[in-house]
Amino acid sequence: MPSEKIEFKGAFGDTLSAKLDWPEGELKSWALFAHGFSIGKDLKPIRTISKALVEDGYGMMRFDFTGLGESGGNFSDTNFSSNCEDIRHAAAYLRQYHKAPCVLIGHSFGGTAALKVADEIPECKAVATIGSPCDTTHIVHQFADQLEEIEEEGEAKVLLGGRPFIIKEQFLDDIGNHDIAKEIGDLDRALMIFHSPQDRVVSIDNAAHIYGMARHPKSFVSLDGADHLLLKNPMDAEYIAHVLTAWAHRYI
Repeated sequence: MPSEKIEFKGAFGDTLSAKLDWPEGELKSWALFAHGFSIGKDLKPIRTISKALVEDGYGMMRFDFTGLGESGGNFSDTNFSSNCEDIRHAAAYLRQYHKAPCVLIGHSFGGTAALKVADEIPECKAVATIGSPCDTTHIVHQFADQLEEIEEEGEAKVLLGGRPFIIKEQFLDDIGNHDIAKEIGDLDRALMIFHSPQDRVVSIDNAAHIYGMARHPKSFVSLDGADHLLLKNPMDAEYIAHVLTAWAHRYI
């Protein structure tokens, strides 16, 4: 399949890295993937889902948020607001050079950001979340034992997925300023929620809250047995991809 590595400017003007893939035949439309907190666009399940969408006729864009993967910038200066702005810039790139995304897909914290910005992308018809929190403050549990240090010292080095990152007080201030429940309630897009009952990072209660707050049309798919990163069983990402492509047909 045709593929291209591209760059665009992110929330703070840093150069962000992205990958575009599209089918060799007729292209139906474009989808944009937002990865989870501290991960990156090249996680294998993300590539699996992207490949399936391309095989079904979609163009696919996945990118690294500011300060992560191959993107420039300082991760410690980022927050939920900058993640949302990075998504807006990614969508704007597609709009300028190809076609704005009709589908937004977000994993974990990236899904929460997708819920926030979907209404700001007029061309977007459908949103899919995978293991996503129902609010921005949920992320704090990953470094809850260091909150006092962050508040007293202004920052702290925390381990996320076994890797060290600097979390600053500005991050905590920012996540407290978003009302995602209202955003979900006002979401005027078709919504698909994927979540595992065994997710130990983001509990399935979050999926129930998102589903309860959202308007119809909305759907929920239980990823029974899957882990949060979808790494334990490669079939989990393939299952998401096949369900997602079938579901999207109804709205695209």
